[in-house]
Amino acid sequence: MTQPASLIYKPLGIDTLQEHVAFMHRDCHICKSEGIEAQTRVELRHHNKSVIAIVNVIHSDLLDCGQIGLSLNTEQDLGAKQGDPIEVMQAAPLDSLSQLRTKIYGHKLDRHGFETIVSDIAKGRYANIHIAAFLTAMASRRANVQEVIDLTAAMVAIGERLSWGVSPVADKHCVGGLPGNRTTPIVVAIVASAGLTMPKTSSRAITSPAGTADVMEVMTPVTLSLDAMRAVVDKEGGCFVWGGSLALSPADDLMIKVARPLELDSDAQLVASVLSKKIAAGSTHTVIDIPIGPTAKVRSKEQADQLEHLLNQVAFANGLNLKVVRTDGLQPVGRGIGPALEANDVIAVLRNHPQAPTDLRERALRLAAEVLELCGKCPAGDGYRLANSIVVSGQAWEKFLRICHAQGGFTEPLRAPIVHLVTASVAGTINAIDNRRLARLAKLLGAPEAKTAGVQLQVALGDTVSRGDPLFSMHAEAQGELTYALTYLDSHPPLLIESQ
Repeated sequence: MTQPASLIYKPLGIDTLQEHVAFMHRDCHICKSEGIEAQTRVELRHHNKSVIAIVNVIHSDLLDCGQIGLSLNTEQDLGAKQGDPIEVMQAAPLDSLSQLRTKIYGHKLDRHGFETIVSDIAKGRYANIHIAAFLTAMASRRANVQEVIDLTAAMVAIGERLSWGVSPVADKHCVGGLPGNRTTPIVVAIVASAGLTMPKTSSRAITSPAGTADVMEVMTPVTLSLDAMRAVVDKEGGCFVWGGSLALSPADDLMIKVARPLELDSDAQLVASVLSKKIAAGSTHTVIDIPIGPTAKVRSKEQADQLEHLLNQVAFANGLNLKVVRTDGLQPVGRGIGPALEANDVIAVLRNHPQAPTDLRERALRLAAEVLELCGKCPAGDGYRLANSIVVSGQAWEKFLRICHAQGGFTEPLRAPIVHLVTASVAGTINAIDNRRLARLAKLLGAPEAKTAGVQLQVALGDTVSRGDPLFSMHAEAQGELTYALTYLDSHPPLLIESQ
């Protein structure tokens, strides 16, 4: 198409997540003249802005032949308003697809190959189907160590890379798979109180009922600009910011959105995703928590060995000081599973509440100790004592509040309007807890989109219960979600009670 043709924009109010989609009538003159059909890639231009979009063809009177509809994100990125002319033309061929096909067929990619793919993803040139193909091609150990090193470096190079003018710059991350494991806000408060710099950028949930950003958003704004983030860190030494609001490893944000419905999280992509974000955020020293358990993300010592080796190799090659900590993944951490419920656990620990979850407190103290020692804030073996004293004295809670207020204020978590208690049907001992089923149950209840939804545990492994004793409560914001979750619960019990 040499001269761009125009169609008149008609808003349709269709949300396609991050994928750019254009809706055109099947009898549209552009479709006919250019052979455009469903799933064709087109370039759309409006004033000085352009995006690559996938065409969906309308076979009804929803649109006239001279009109075009846009998904909500496409409308926003183009700045289009009703009645505006939108120029439409065939999109240029994607040269990086040859690199993608190379990986799909099981061949190795070099740094240049990954850079071309990651660049096209970050620029919005890949449809979801292309991104899904890339994620799948990198899964099941189909990427070697050098490929993960190159992918990580490519993801860092494409986006913004922060510098804080100090060293060390601390960070901490958990590979996930363990419901309620919300240690990060506690660790940040402790480490920042100790005088270290910890500008924490966190993700939203990918396959879990809550990510750190989801939990913190219950209590304080987390969608901050880079300038706002810098102001908070300069003032308080730490922050709790959603990484998606920044331009750090932008291709990773798009890949995460595709990986979420697939529930796909391979070691190669996990390592590249985590470490690219740490490096891009300016971290020099990072502690990685790997929970191990039969229903955690990492299920065995052998799998943990492989993941730890990959993390260490990629971190070293990219100049990041890394410490891997293995933790118990047999059961959830804390009592709450879901944004508001996990936020309550965090607050209870920081406030030194007598009923605060002991396991969450101890795990957070251990991880904070590792960060303090890795960064040279205290001698080896003295980190736990220092971390504990900061929490007991109330310094951690004060620092947490100051960071929240610097980000826009602190709000106490709300409670769900619907609560259903689940009790023991038999007497016995809690012999096993299925993390995956509990996470699934919390998601069916509405978490993380419904902030107060989720599950609150009232028992732990090894506890003895009598018939009728409370096991956990289900929290929902809509009756339909509770009903749906109860149907799942009937055939997928998350707790195994060994009868007495």
